[in-house]
Amino acid sequence: MVRANNYSLSCILLLSLTSCFLSSLVFIGYPHTEKCLLRQATFGMVFALCISCILAKTIMVFFAFMATKPESSLKRWISPQVSYMIVVCCLLLQLVLCVMWISTSPPFQQMNTESKPGTIVIECNENSSVAFWSVLGYLGILASISFIVAFLVRRLPDNFNEAKFITFSMLAFLSVWVSYVPASLSSQGKYTVAMEIFAIQSSSWALVICMFLPKCFIILFRPHMNSKEHLLGKNKVQK
Repeated sequence: MVRANNYSLSCILLLSLTSCFLSSLVFIGYPHTEKCLLRQATFGMVFALCISCILAKTIMVFFAFMATKPESSLKRWISPQVSYMIVVCCLLLQLVLCVMWISTSPPFQQMNTESKPGTIVIECNENSSVAFWSVLGYLGILASISFIVAFLVRRLPDNFNEAKFITFSMLAFLSVWVSYVPASLSSQGKYTVAMEIFAIQSSSWALVICMFLPKCFIILFRPHMNSKEHLLGKNKVQK
């Protein structure tokens, strides 16, 4: 099952999800200048890698089924190199956004004396709300494309169509971050940081549960379904 669902890309996805969980640690603790400078870029890059892997898996599922049609020209696109190219291209666009943000309007450490009268609060200032929402919006675009493509191919015949689980994972991811937008705009200071940490952890867990829990369940509790014959539907033919 793991091999059938692109083993290498699944490993990259697991590593990126681990990085997503760890990226929330950058938002915790004293806001040093270096931490302020890199925390949002780190968040944007690791989540871009994660969603890019899911998008690549979704597109490859679509190509695989379309290639079964006679005289289909998509057969040449069914290869691991194509999925890696999709991941790299999506990641490069996010890298460009982050580099432009850091080079033109870099986040910095600031002393806030307005949120609490008589108290100096040291916090990170993102410096450019446009850059921040661009990075977050790009993640939303990737997730939306993955959701739409996965939704379209969710009913294609297969004993383990991963598109169904991608649909749920992207729906959960988008729900978390859409909820984050009004919560972030209505809060300030440490509460905004807490909201972002919660969104990072929630969306990461949603991706882990939706993408890997069904596979783990079959591997551990339904080992007879974890075979090449079952995935190809040969068991049904024999019956």
